[in-house]
Amino acid sequence: MRLLIAALLLLLLAAPPLSAGVPEAIEGHIQPRHAAFAEAASALDEAARADCTAEALKPAYHAAFDGWIGVQHLALGPLQEIGGPLALEFWPDAKGFTARQLSLLTKAADPATTTPEGFAQQSVAVQGFMALERMLYDDTFTGYAPGSYSCALVQAIAHDIAAKAQNLQAGWPGAADALLTAGAEGNSAYLTPAEAAQALFTALITGIEYNDDARLARPLGSLERPRPTRAEAWRSGRSQRNLALSLAALDEFAHLLADGTASETASLFDDAQGWLAKLDEPAFAGVADPVARMGIESLTSYLDLLKETAAAEIGAHLNVGQGFNALDGD
Repeated sequence: MRLLIAALLLLLLAAPPLSAGVPEAIEGHIQPRHAAFAEAASALDEAARADCTAEALKPAYHAAFDGWIGVQHLALGPLQEIGGPLALEFWPDAKGFTARQLSLLTKAADPATTTPEGFAQQSVAVQGFMALERMLYDDTFTGYAPGSYSCALVQAIAHDIAAKAQNLQAGWPGAADALLTAGAEGNSAYLTPAEAAQALFTALITGIEYNDDARLARPLGSLERPRPTRAEAWRSGRSQRNLALSLAALDEFAHLLADGTASETASLFDDAQGWLAKLDEPAFAGVADPVARMGIESLTSYLDLLKETAAAEIGAHLNVGQGFNALDGD
């Protein structure tokens, strides 16, 4: 262990200096939030094994989903290695693949598909939180009994979520080392400290964009044709909750990444979160009501300004621009 620490210190000393904010973001945001997600996902797995029924499992589902939203924007490193964010949340699902694939599985009721090995071979559409939401909240699937195939399927989904969360947590020490030793000899992931800073900066800006372009824009649709059932996790009433949790996580991430220097960005995060907290729209159903819609639609202006300000203010602090992120194009 002493030799490993000494070797790492030598690498750090040999590497060009990191941008202020990168070590802080890793230590204060990335690592603790992955630990929290892994813990909540493990509790979900245990709860499913103890009682797989829908009502019993809902609290653990919500706690684990909360943990996931806190790390979803970190779509690099370990998350890329397990297939990106879709591996844990298959959304948007414009063509209804999750419902279709779950129907096929429950109709066939093949026990082999619920083993860890068998389930890993199934479509990504039946893995993760959106599949679990269907099993717990969609009347087409919820009326299952303990010991049934659907019960085993719910347990398989929960176990798979927990396994992926553990893999993410286990993978981040190595990913953190790569970020912290950017530019050092032998580091092929990040050839310069600027590349490491850009990777984290891109995760931040893309996370803000995703909230605007997916979490808000999809249910808003158009004034003539709102799409409330396109809101994220609307069946379990998590649409507003997910947005609030994501903004809180991104606010924390931005503060650490900017090393406390981005005052305008921090103020806009406060404004956006304050406006969102005044709404009573758990599923964003109000997008179909002209009056309620105005309150939800106003959030897009907050997020547009927040993205522009964060990109300018934090980008200048880190001296980087935005790159590609796995949330792009979802």
